[in-house]
Amino acid sequence: MHAFAALLDSLIYTRSRNAKLRLIGDYLVATPDPDRGWAMAALTGDLDLKAVKPALIRTLIEERVDPILFRMSRDYVGDTAETVALLWPGDRDGAGEDLRLAAVIDQLAALSRSDAPAVMAELLDRLDTDGRFALLKLATGGLRIGVSARLAKTALAQAFGLDVDAVEEVWHGIDAPYARLFAWAEGRANQPTAADVPVFRPFMLAHPIGDARVDLADYAAEWKWDGIRVQLVHVAGETRLYSRAGDDITASFPDVAADFRLPGALDGELLVKGAAQGGGLGEGAGAASFNALQQRLGRKQVSHRMLAEFPAFVRLYDVLFDGSEDVRDLPWSTRRQRLEALVARLDRNRFDLSVVIDAPDIDALEGLRAGARDAAIEGVMLKRRDSPYVAGRRTGLWYKWKRDPLVVDCVMMYAQRGSGRRSSFYSDYTFGCWSEDGTLLPVGKAYSGITDAELKFLDRFVRTHTVNRFGPVREVDKTLVLEIAFDSVHASSRHKSGVAMRFPRINRIRTDKPAAEADRVATLAGLVT
Repeated sequence: MHAFAALLDSLIYTRSRNAKLRLIGDYLVATPDPDRGWAMAALTGDLDLKAVKPALIRTLIEERVDPILFRMSRDYVGDTAETVALLWPGDRDGAGEDLRLAAVIDQLAALSRSDAPAVMAELLDRLDTDGRFALLKLATGGLRIGVSARLAKTALAQAFGLDVDAVEEVWHGIDAPYARLFAWAEGRANQPTAADVPVFRPFMLAHPIGDARVDLADYAAEWKWDGIRVQLVHVAGETRLYSRAGDDITASFPDVAADFRLPGALDGELLVKGAAQGGGLGEGAGAASFNALQQRLGRKQVSHRMLAEFPAFVRLYDVLFDGSEDVRDLPWSTRRQRLEALVARLDRNRFDLSVVIDAPDIDALEGLRAGARDAAIEGVMLKRRDSPYVAGRRTGLWYKWKRDPLVVDCVMMYAQRGSGRRSSFYSDYTFGCWSEDGTLLPVGKAYSGITDAELKFLDRFVRTHTVNRFGPVREVDKTLVLEIAFDSVHASSRHKSGVAMRFPRINRIRTDKPAAEADRVATLAGLVT
């Protein structure tokens, strides 16, 4: 545990991407199996210890220190694991025991809910401060140390001289602690094969178009649909659905999986049918807003009622494997022909083809994009006709051209401290619009879109204009207008205002505008898609 705890501590205080890659790589080379495999599972988010929940940790610490002291400390520090590690009674200057990482994880994985409190308390007593922090991060998941799954896999690949896309491709066919993967990395075994397992392959991604101008003779244009990107894989009689992050979401969409029995791997957008859409899907039509899709996301079990009310379908973009043939090296135009032939063999009630937009040039396409306010359209994709299907973002191959965001003027109502490096700042803001009777109703919450200077300005405003406190939340006087940008707005029965924004972010701080002139809820309601 000492080495893993030291790795976490170093990663938290390291900003440089290359430095993080070296830290992780050095750890993986120096650490034996299976400890390094379990560390990779933790870094990539593949470790799930179900018996230990944050509520349990809060209960344990509040039995040992003043609950008010813990809550005040947590509010200041911004991280529960760090707060508990520092407050836990014990010898803070001692070295603690150097427990094996694999042994700790085996013990936690075998825990029942009833045994968890005693076992966690005993482990925390045996570790030093850094060890306790590492244990708590492992046990509750979500390390939040500035390391993505892709970065951890890149570090592994660089440390052992492997291709990161090759690592990504076999990753989901191997269970933690990845003994076969490390045996291949060290030259003790051949590369694991995905021939008989429906594994995830990395998606091809797009760069924002920015100021680039492209020729539609070289690029095909498709609508960018507002669902979630999925990969459909059928191998050896088994179908799986993967999200963009490589998560297996088959259980959440059994209706889609049941209707995909075509050997191969396809790329598409998972959507929900619109209310007026009955049987078959029309070309480029039939999709409801992302808000409808959210009713299905993250569910481990889906009721018959949910399946009927929110029927899912996939709008197909590309083909990676046609049967057992890997076609990713073929140009997009050839893969498109293959995809059209494959779609004809699929259930038209469950799958359709993303239509190529008919536009003579980029200026005409820009006009079409600007006028697109369909509930399920995010913008336009531009794909080079001769591009292979390659993992990640490659300059010049695919571009995304999102539609311009909507903006509305709102009034700040509440603020809360952030986490991590923002734990000392009030950086999470709830804002509202005026109702017809002159009441300010919350319509959203945002914490992104601001510079460090703007963050300091807003933090100072919160501290000097607080009128009430509700635990960690501060209510402020309703005088500051924030211009909020968002992608779309949907009707919501869960919010008092009756609306919910999609991807709200702070666009501008409107110190020039009186709060009374902020927008009304009715204005937002008029934008509902």
